[in-house]
Amino acid sequence: LNCACAVPAFDLQRPVRLCLDRDEDMQMTGHRHAFYGKYKVGFNDKGQILAVDLKLYSNGGNSIDLSAAVMQRAVLHADNCYNYPNARFHGKVCKTNISSNTAFRGFGGPQGMILTEAWMDHVARELDVSVEHVRQVNLYQEGDKVPCGMKLDGNNIVRVWEELQKSSDFEQRKLQVEDFNSKNKYRKRGIAFVPTKFGIAFTLLYYNQGGALVHIYTDGTVLVTHGGVEMGQGLHTKIAQIASSTLKIPVKDVFIAETSTDKVPNASPTAASASSDLYGAAVEDACKQLNERLQKYREMLPEASMAEIAMTAHKDRVDLSAHGFYKMPDINGFGGDRPFMYYTYGAACSEVEVDVLTGDFQTLKTDILMDVGNSINPAIDIGQIEGGFTQGLGLMTIEEVVWGDKDHPWVRPGVLHTRGPGTYKIPTANDIPVELNVSLLQNAPNPHAVASSKAIGEPPLFLGSSVFFAIKDAIYSARAGQGETKFFPLYSPATPEKIRMACVDEFSKPYAGFDYQAKTSV
Repeated sequence: LNCACAVPAFDLQRPVRLCLDRDEDMQMTGHRHAFYGKYKVGFNDKGQILAVDLKLYSNGGNSIDLSAAVMQRAVLHADNCYNYPNARFHGKVCKTNISSNTAFRGFGGPQGMILTEAWMDHVARELDVSVEHVRQVNLYQEGDKVPCGMKLDGNNIVRVWEELQKSSDFEQRKLQVEDFNSKNKYRKRGIAFVPTKFGIAFTLLYYNQGGALVHIYTDGTVLVTHGGVEMGQGLHTKIAQIASSTLKIPVKDVFIAETSTDKVPNASPTAASASSDLYGAAVEDACKQLNERLQKYREMLPEASMAEIAMTAHKDRVDLSAHGFYKMPDINGFGGDRPFMYYTYGAACSEVEVDVLTGDFQTLKTDILMDVGNSINPAIDIGQIEGGFTQGLGLMTIEEVVWGDKDHPWVRPGVLHTRGPGTYKIPTANDIPVELNVSLLQNAPNPHAVASSKAIGEPPLFLGSSVFFAIKDAIYSARAGQGETKFFPLYSPATPEKIRMACVDEFSKPYAGFDYQAKTSV
């Protein structure tokens, strides 16, 4: 795009502005990486996974861009919440003839985790047991090591699992789903219970640092500048709360300056869900420096306001400005035995109803429980969970990308067919669950981050897969009515077309049997 403007600007020696239509922008801009996985799994008759061998392939597009880093996170999350005594995860990025794919919320983590959940379903079908049983018997315990060698410290996934099973009334709802399905032929319900864990840190080690600049003015107000970018996720609000708490002043007296490199240089990207950790800790560091300088004046004037203390210190020629810095300790990046500072855990239980004749579905209810440590701002965290879940729901069920390839010959090779709202569907108010309940795990402080909190931006996104697997559970019920109970692969996204063809019945069987697979752009 820059080159398209630069060439005429150079030739004409005049400013050139290029405004893209939506379809042009979607055609040219990189998307989330499509993944294809092949796995071999060894297990015993109790459902315990003994060994896994996974080969992951991602569609990088026409350049490497961030594809290597996305694949790194994918292989680091391919275990999800499960302890595999023997595991080998191998990832390859494929160069293709489409626009260069790039970063998106989750950054490879959801693509790696959905493969693990696919073989959990496969193992359960082979053993003729519930997939929830297989998931539960393989959950990580405190002190277990993940495949890269990192020892789990503060692992709350078992607690999250057990508390959500109870609060969502999962077992009773499962019986109700079975009862509904026994009485209805062309409408089927499904229910799924899916956990998640998401590592917090950049896999590129030197990104895990942050800076901040804090000024105290003689009127008692505070101005904070940090390296993170506010894009609606509530970062500035959390930073203001951290400064307020550390300096012991009302949050209304804390002002946040917009991010600027002339104040805080060399900032890392506002990504990887780590910005509150990095810049919150940097602000806390700066505030603690200021507290040390003001300590004697607080002791001299125990009843004074910050304005009086700041003015007294200023008259005593004390520097009321401090630069804070933080770097994540102990981690060693991708390839080391501690790529992440800690993990954020969560689980979701979703129930759906599927119209077998059309493939249309509705999400009836979703219950989510997230471990966010001691939340700095519960309202923001719950909003992030709701938004992340909804994005994940779209990713796993309706947002299908169709490119011109041998399976889609009506589209020219390398051309994007789904490049506008007419063909590319994102979640709307009609797609979110009829009932959505979000809870935060209580009494679970995190010693590895500022204010004992946890990052929350990306971790909830994979919980949208609970809707995907609930749909698959409903499809299993529909297929069972035709005498078919074996495992079958369902490729994400589970669009109505794919759902309809997977619900094999007397109408579709002449054209597509139980082994039919919809053609998917990868």
